[in-house]
Amino acid sequence: MELGLRTQLSQTISPQLIQSLKLLQIPLLELEQVMKQELQTNPMLEEEDETTEPDELEQSADSVESPVETNGQVDSAELGLKSTSNEIDWDAYLRDGVAYEYEHHEQTERDEDRNLLDREGKTGTTLANHLISQLHLLSLSVYETEIGEYIIGNLGEDGYLTCPVEEIAEKLGTDPATVEQILTVVQTLEPVGVGARNLRECLLIQFRADDQEDTLAARIIHDHLDDLQNRRYAVIKKALKVSQEAIQDALQQIAELNPKPGLSIGSETAIPIIPDLIVEKVDGEYVVMLNDRNLPRLRINGTYLTILNRSSHASDDARQYVRQKLNDARWLVHSIEQRRTTMLKVMNYIVKAQRGFFDKGLPSLKPMVLQEVADAINMHPATVSRVTASKYVQTARGVFPLKFFFDGMIETEDGEELSTKSVKDRIARLIKEEDPHDPLSDQKIVDVLHAQGVDIARRTIAKYRDQLGIMPARYRKKV
Repeated sequence: MELGLRTQLSQTISPQLIQSLKLLQIPLLELEQVMKQELQTNPMLEEEDETTEPDELEQSADSVESPVETNGQVDSAELGLKSTSNEIDWDAYLRDGVAYEYEHHEQTERDEDRNLLDREGKTGTTLANHLISQLHLLSLSVYETEIGEYIIGNLGEDGYLTCPVEEIAEKLGTDPATVEQILTVVQTLEPVGVGARNLRECLLIQFRADDQEDTLAARIIHDHLDDLQNRRYAVIKKALKVSQEAIQDALQQIAELNPKPGLSIGSETAIPIIPDLIVEKVDGEYVVMLNDRNLPRLRINGTYLTILNRSSHASDDARQYVRQKLNDARWLVHSIEQRRTTMLKVMNYIVKAQRGFFDKGLPSLKPMVLQEVADAINMHPATVSRVTASKYVQTARGVFPLKFFFDGMIETEDGEELSTKSVKDRIARLIKEEDPHDPLSDQKIVDVLHAQGVDIARRTIAKYRDQLGIMPARYRKKV
């Protein structure tokens, strides 16, 4: 192996830059936790007292920005500190992290989606725990309880049994009839419908629990589920020899059942949304405000600066510790202030560009991309992306994530640019106002939008309809 020296350029990311990028991205609740944690771990930080006089704050700030220039004490230059935030070119500094940010952007987005529930919280009750607690209240033997717990352990999140009875019997060394018997017991637990092996059994369990096994709706589920799923109402009517009105009543009864009962337990999430920004209309103009009233106000604690005095008897290790904590404290304060400034810049431009939405609502939402905002406020798109991530704004029309205002474009025949959200809104309105006995097909919606000057393909209509959670026309039709 040959040894030698060579010159190589590489980009290093400082811990301060990583912290700044993180503070730009995190929402209000996380920022509050970060600030409280820093208050506990960094003695150079303290929370401003609302009763502190302005003169006292100014004097305290002056003592930090220029610790001591005479009387044999250490000045800020010797400490290696930046004396004012104006000396930091924040935009340039943040742009230095763009390469790092793009490299980890996709992973960060995946982590956000994966950690959302962990960050915001769940109800704390799982389906298995809910069912096992009920199982233990029944008069079962220890062995029967073990079988019941094994069955519950093989239920999916939707409440359906994911393992055949024969396989469970083989695993437990018992006969299928015993497992079938305990499965019937599990099917009596709440929520009604759990333990079913298919949709037909799930719905019939719910009818049985309400003593409605002999109703027309139960007969349709038992004998004609396939016809029902494929909307072959004429076949059902002819086979059961009932009127169309009776079938309609039965369908209404079936619609009240829960096809996935397990999701009613343990799947609900308690996600508190506290808007980071507030937009209010004052004298005909929209004003953007930060919703940070509950955040602690940080300032530098000048008490520990005496340790840095040349005449102080503090050890070198103590002086180095205070010097490091002072640098960290100043950087945090400046990073938080930069976060505030950047968020206001971004939101003010969004309000200016989307004035039609704030005045008239969703139909007036304009297409907008990150690059447009970045160019307008002279920042990199990656920085704008971080600022808008996981943030919400409170408006007179509701609370919206900042990402809501960024949307694709569809151009009309007249050259007007429409956002995809406004087109989806048109589709939803058309379907809401349609005749339920003659619903609009995707092609009919295309024709209506074409008449309005919107050139859009049928497959795009189908995609938007699916994204809106709206079924195709044949499933929306009422008999």
